Amino acid sequence: MPNYQNLSKELQERIKEDRAHHWENPYAFRDENVVRRRPSHDKANLWRPAFVRDTEKIMHIPFYNRYADKTQVFSFYKNDDISRRSQHVQLVSRIARNIGRVLGLNLDLIEAISLGHDIGHTPFGHAGEAILNDLYHGRTGRYFAHNIQSARVLDVIFPLNLSLETLDGIICHNGETELKEYQPKAYADFDVFDQRVERCYLDRKENEKLIPATLEACVMRISDIIAYLGKDRQDAEKLKIFSEKPVYMDGKIGNTNAEIINNMIVNILENSYGKNYIGMDEEYFQAFSIGKEENYRMIYDNPKIREVFEKQIRPMFEVVYEKLLTDILEGNRDSVVYKHHIDYIREQTKYYAVTDYATQKPDDIVVDYLASMTDDYFIDLYHYLFPRGRYHVDYVGYFSGIGKKD
Repeated sequence: MPNYQNLSKELQERIKEDRAHHWENPYAFRDENVVRRRPSHDKANLWRPAFVRDTEKIMHIPFYNRYADKTQVFSFYKNDDISRRSQHVQLVSRIARNIGRVLGLNLDLIEAISLGHDIGHTPFGHAGEAILNDLYHGRTGRYFAHNIQSARVLDVIFPLNLSLETLDGIICHNGETELKEYQPKAYADFDVFDQRVERCYLDRKENEKLIPATLEACVMRISDIIAYLGKDRQDAEKLKIFSEKPVYMDGKIGNTNAEIINNMIVNILENSYGKNYIGMDEEYFQAFSIGKEENYRMIYDNPKIREVFEKQIRPMFEVVYEKLLTDILEGNRDSVVYKHHIDYIREQTKYYAVTDYATQKPDDIVVDYLASMTDDYFIDLYHYLFPRGRYHVDYVGYFSGIGKKD
């Protein structure tokens, strides 16, 4: 039987009464308190409030389009019914807005953080991220993390003058770390933000210490996990990743995607309404944590998924990285890293760039380019650069395993 929880009658009555009296959450972030690097620009108005501007800026840069062909979890499958990163950010936004609406939070800020949080993600999901980190750290001693790269895309590569609140929510989303309680730690200084980002480049553990500045960012952070926990199970079963149907813990949150989303939202609302933090019951937190551990054990660390990344994708990354870096160091203006990336960025930002993107460090430019790629673009680039290359990937097609008919 499906397991769907409901809000308690007491909380439902309280919410209805608060709405009737036009209650406003004192812990919600107010548009008038927005902080930008260039405060004289991007002033809010009636039809484009502060965080609507952030959302629209994010959606209109070229890298936003690339969500559509970036792996969420499962690469190398030609299947339009499994999640891509584009759907993931929309699901995160939807879940976070559902929670934020009931709590009386700033929905525009939630949407901006949600839609921008993965824009710096590599092709091939977290496997691609791990490979790129190894290469970048091996050459520079600095670490790559997709949440920090997302802020770099929106603040450095495309200097959009986004709000501190949106950028902070993006670097703090860290959807790999679940907590029983999320309590924001406010600050309003870009110097502090820049220091936090730099520490993450220098020390990998710093990423795990990031605390969001707003309740809206806390909501988005937990919604990130809610959005993928059940959806990844759904996709894994659809692709027949399991030899037999897995047995998940029968916990409070349920097992199906719909159950997990509903039950986590309900429990978060019960524990967070009117409070200055986002929380959940202990038994829900335990079930949530165990559910994520089950996903890692059964799905993300599944040898069937990981093998192709190590045997094919990693060596592709290694030779492509080296080739692109050499072209930059030698000033090869005919290289794709110039024509398809450096020159492209300069053209796209020519009316609002603060500095010349070409002056960025060569390794950073290579990492920016590789992280921006879609899965198919990366594979095509490898074969373009190395037409006789030894590595290749066989996609599981729509009709794989189905015999031909006469």
